[in-house]
Amino acid sequence: MMHYLRLTTIIVLTFLTFESSAQTQQVEEPTKKEVKKSKKNANEDTFIWRYEIEPIAEGRQGTYQIKVWSYSSVVETAIEQAKKNAVHGIIFRGYQSINGQKGQPALTSNPNLEIEFQDFFRDFFADGGKYMKFISVTGNGALIPTDLIKIGKEYKVGVVVNVLKENLRKDLEAAGILKALSSGF
Repeated sequence: MMHYLRLTTIIVLTFLTFESSAQTQQVEEPTKKEVKKSKKNANEDTFIWRYEIEPIAEGRQGTYQIKVWSYSSVVETAIEQAKKNAVHGIIFRGYQSINGQKGQPALTSNPNLEIEFQDFFRDFFADGGKYMKFISVTGNGALIPTDLIKIGKEYKVGVVVNVLKENLRKDLEAAGILKALSSGF
């Protein structure tokens, strides 16, 4: 009887330890106040453009599939910012080749373009702005565990985004932001 009691105690303690460690790895749900503050900070940080891009696959012609790593103290905010960051990266930064996936240059090589057209880009990248026409998030924004990294008080979140590069280019050309490829040098 004593052996059975000891075995039961060990099993219960093992289960409680496992359950406790599993709970510590879950992402804490933010409060409404934290989300509101995070969105405000994210909107202020938008024009700092802190993100990383890596190629995932070549999409259909005129489309890039990329993973955008964004930073925020709230996971949901980082996911939303990844959409803006993806479009910003295609326009201004491009991305390097990684793991056999081909990199792409930015749509512009003009380092002053963002400043010259700051009013346009402020509206373009506003919440729900025109940038949304040129992206789709794969998997409805669902994250795999390796795409969520806790760094200090914030998260680094990887989101796979499809960017309609050709449509984006045409829209920016029509707005007079980019020169048409057919216009020459």
